[in-house]
Amino acid sequence: MKTWRHKKILEVIKDNDISTQEGLVESLREAGFAVTQATISRDIKELGLIKIPGSSGISRYAVAGEPVNPRNEDRIKRFFRDSVVSLDNSENLIIIKTLPGEAQGVASAIDNSGWPEIIGTVAGDDTILIVIKPKKMTHSVMKKFAALTGR
Repeated sequence: MKTWRHKKILEVIKDNDISTQEGLVESLREAGFAVTQATISRDIKELGLIKIPGSSGISRYAVAGEPVNPRNEDRIKRFFRDSVVSLDNSENLIIIKTLPGEAQGVASAIDNSGWPEIIGTVAGDDTILIVIKPKKMTHSVMKKFAALTGR
């Protein structure tokens, strides 16, 4: 039963912007699963779900490392326009400063961008560290990021 429930949770969060545990409980009940909020809380931890900004601007549940989706380009543009405060770089590292609480969502959009020159990101509350390889691509990535901010 748990395996089926986990499969359904992944399906539900993939197809819908679910922002609360209660919303997930409701969706699963509609699908015929008898669940409580406590059960869903455990499932979220077991599945390693994270919250990222959704298409409506409200955070939603997602699988860590969620694959690139067709909306990602619009999503990353919106994040950069609405959340990024500043950009800076040194060698092959880029630092992005965001509004408080926004770094995780911006980093997730960057991770899902599919840009081969980005090895990965590390995000705190309002700061993101991005590692670029090769080093010579840092300037190019900075230009892409600057264009995304619209400034």
